[in-house]
Amino acid sequence: MMKENFPIVPAGAGATWVLLGLGVILLGLLALFGYMVYSSRHVHCEVSPRELRIAGDIYGRRIPVEALSLEGAKVIDLGRDEPYRFKWRTNGTGLPGYSAGWFRLRNGEKALAFVTDRRRVLYLPTRKGYSILLSVAEPDAMLAALRRAGGR
Repeated sequence: MMKENFPIVPAGAGATWVLLGLGVILLGLLALFGYMVYSSRHVHCEVSPRELRIAGDIYGRRIPVEALSLEGAKVIDLGRDEPYRFKWRTNGTGLPGYSAGWFRLRNGEKALAFVTDRRRVLYLPTRKGYSILLSVAEPDAMLAALRRAGGR
């Protein structure tokens, strides 16, 4: 007896489109994760007479100096200052050694954070219903620059 070959009917175009769509989603996720890794090392802050600009991350923004409540600003240690520790991440990035985005603090505050070093964090309350937490190399110098920009 001779072998006979009976091919399966080829799948429709739907399977191809699903796999292509999945590939595009995976490439998009890879690009997003790559950007998060890049931004974790390239976020920076600029203080001008009119605004605080946080750049280099998808959560970066411009905040007018008059929107900052500088009288409550201070340098904190998240290891010791329990009320300012993160309770929940509501929309952000949580990588080892890098927390960025929106968080709820243990004291109930909403906070926009860019934290890499939890021992020296600049805490900046705003008049807009949230606080900002920044790990900058010189938090005291940045706070002094913000106070000069705000005329205080």
